[in-house]
Amino acid sequence: MAAAQGRSNGPEDSDGTDGTDDSDGMRESVREGQNARDMNAAHVEEGDTTPLPFRTAVDALRSARLRPEIEIDPTRPPQRLAPFSYALEATVVDAADDSDLADGRLVLLHDPAGHDAWHGTFRLVTLVRAELEPEMAADPLLPDVCWSWLTGALAARGLSYGEPSGTVTRASSHYFGGIGDRPAASQIEIRASWTPREGPGGVPDTAAHLTAWCELLCQVAGLPPAAAPGGEGAVVTLPQRRGPQPS
Repeated sequence: MAAAQGRSNGPEDSDGTDGTDDSDGMRESVREGQNARDMNAAHVEEGDTTPLPFRTAVDALRSARLRPEIEIDPTRPPQRLAPFSYALEATVVDAADDSDLADGRLVLLHDPAGHDAWHGTFRLVTLVRAELEPEMAADPLLPDVCWSWLTGALAARGLSYGEPSGTVTRASSHYFGGIGDRPAASQIEIRASWTPREGPGGVPDTAAHLTAWCELLCQVAGLPPAAAPGGEGAVVTLPQRRGPQPS
């Protein structure tokens, strides 16, 4: 997971409503990533001050069964977006050569008093990114397809959610001078957030939302979609692409 920590900036904005801006809190979290496990434990194990719905939601994230291509670890959560937060970072690994194909971060926010912008007490915020072949990055339909991977993965699992928002960004790098021999590189980045609907006890099905998010991560990496319970996801698959290149 060390490779993923260095690349991912934070997905949250100042109020955790969408994924369109890097917050100072998340930049701090990247710099202090070595304390990730302790910080998550502190957020969840503070005894009576931690609401039961949040503890239950985090326990579900920890126990979720994910695709074997996914390597996932807790990481330092943001400090100022909500009273309670928990964060995970994940990498899609190519089993053939152990290279990283895509990486991302998922943050669970909880405000027991509710949040006007969320229309709920929980919010999921994410950043996903991967390198693309330049010709694929030039496809004008790519942003719409990438957004459909997220909504399709949620729909395939019958998940109810509200207030979705986010951005899909393409960036290209061209090299000159002393590094002019490097090939042009293109990257896709998805920042998004949504409010998972709460079930019994005021707890959303965070394990299912995590599974859907990992499906998004795998599709951005170029892997075929996994079969979802109850049917196939209504998503479009693009060809295999190259993974993130070493910095």
